[in-house]
Amino acid sequence: MKACFMGLGYIGLPTSIIAAKHGIQIVGVDINEQVVAKTNAGELHIIEPGMEDLLREVVQNGMLYAKTTPEESDAYFIVVPTPFKGDHEPDVSYVEAATRSVIPYLKPGDLFVIESTSPVGTTEAMTEIIYAERPELKDKLYIAYCPERVLPGNVIYELVHNDRVIGGINSESTDKAIEFYSQFVQGTLHKTNARTAEMCKLTENSSRDVQIAFANELSIICDKAGINVWELIRLANKHPRVNILQPGCGVGGHCIAVDPYFITADFPAESKLIATSRGINNYKSFWCVEKVKNAMLQFELKTHRKPKVAMMGLAFKPNIDDLRESPAKYIVSKVMQGCNNADILIVEPNIKEHQVFKLTDYQEAYSRADIVVFLVAHDPFKTLPLDESKVILDFCGIYKDVVQ
Repeated sequence: MKACFMGLGYIGLPTSIIAAKHGIQIVGVDINEQVVAKTNAGELHIIEPGMEDLLREVVQNGMLYAKTTPEESDAYFIVVPTPFKGDHEPDVSYVEAATRSVIPYLKPGDLFVIESTSPVGTTEAMTEIIYAERPELKDKLYIAYCPERVLPGNVIYELVHNDRVIGGINSESTDKAIEFYSQFVQGTLHKTNARTAEMCKLTENSSRDVQIAFANELSIICDKAGINVWELIRLANKHPRVNILQPGCGVGGHCIAVDPYFITADFPAESKLIATSRGINNYKSFWCVEKVKNAMLQFELKTHRKPKVAMMGLAFKPNIDDLRESPAKYIVSKVMQGCNNADILIVEPNIKEHQVFKLTDYQEAYSRADIVVFLVAHDPFKTLPLDESKVILDFCGIYKDVVQ
């Protein structure tokens, strides 16, 4: 069997690699020529533990190769971004463009699957586009929606062992998609329809966003009340039916910080809690910026000099290189805009360079800084001893277990 994956990003590339590892011939397609070149050289363009070894293996044995254009296959997977347009309105133009690019190659009996996060009804809309362009294929294709649910840093395990929700435009399409995924997925494959599968992905991440919003709002309340939020949550979670998540400097990434808008855009009157939670998590980043600015001002008033400030982390979550929708990156940008010539040391141990920010080694930055702002709980940061001579703003719980 041969499968064509449209998009070699944080989901498309790992899925392609795992499928190829399990004996499926893969052609990976990406519009970025550098991504294609690196993939064909067996080099991973993202950070994911253990994944590059697998990539090198499947490239060397000929089971995976990359191109900038699709080619005829037996199955096609749309794994491209779904950005926003206007005021957080989902833009499915990338999904549509990828769909249109494979239409000339489709033949009776082929499987067509959308994995991209999509508004409810997208799979049906792409089905209409396909059949409008190729009416002779009507009712001769298997079309389904199957979202990914993986944790960056643990993708190899989760792609294989996680359950999946698979929804076809009809029962035959669902069964055909399950037949494909069962070649490498050991988790349970749950049958549903396309619209429910689309909504399920959005619901999972909206639920997480709501739960994180409670923790973030609680952290702001505790700051004003003079209460250690980390201790409070630890104690509250001793209750057998309470499980409060950990607060942070906001919510980022391409799922939790994005998916709720797919619901609020289509159902604005009915999604009040979801919309409010998004607002709280966005506000937490702004609140962190103000806390940093205030600490800088207080330092300058006390010492009569500008502080050196270490901004620790740019990624949207610990131990990865992904900066998409990152609240840490937003905070760093806003602090730099209002730094008034202070010396800002920017740290991100998971990337070598950044086109906007000059990066500093984390140990050097910590040593030199007067004010240390922990934005992301990267493992290397946890090895830094607490230096009480410095002003520490710990927004991610680096020292949550240290008695202060």
